[in-house]
Amino acid sequence: MSYYISKITEKIFFSNQDFLPLLQRWKNQNKKIVFTNGCFDILHRGHADYLARAASLGDLLVTGLNTDPSIRRLKGNSRPVTDEYSRAFMLASFMFVDAVILFDEDTPLELIRFIQPNVLVKGSDYDKKNIVGADIVETNGGTIVTIDFVPGFSTSSIIHKIKDIVT
Repeated sequence: MSYYISKITEKIFFSNQDFLPLLQRWKNQNKKIVFTNGCFDILHRGHADYLARAASLGDLLVTGLNTDPSIRRLKGNSRPVTDEYSRAFMLASFMFVDAVILFDEDTPLELIRFIQPNVLVKGSDYDKKNIVGADIVETNGGTIVTIDFVPGFSTSSIIHKIKDIVT
């Protein structure tokens, strides 16, 4: 395996237990951990912008990634377009993403409870009082931040454009 491929794949975790040693090391080093999550299906400029801005809020960015079954439950059987490992690989290839952890639940609540991030980030389409795990983060002295999306960039809009081209 090439050096760069191994640098990417070492940032992908399939369970909380796999991630625990690295998380403990970061906590022992008093690193400011930023957490966000999503499906990140058909990775695009809007995702990159969002994640880069999230990463700038702390020392390390941990990205929770919905598994394929989780996305199917949330968005229907036609999604995801891209399989979970490919999505994880693409996210992990960003220099500002320090870890990608897959989760199978419909929300990242258990993952947030496990990580106890210093900063929880979601898109500005979320009302802060309705962000899953916000209460956990704030109870532990952390902050909740919402980030505006880049207009015109979304997975749904890309899917619609492709459908228009094909039909």
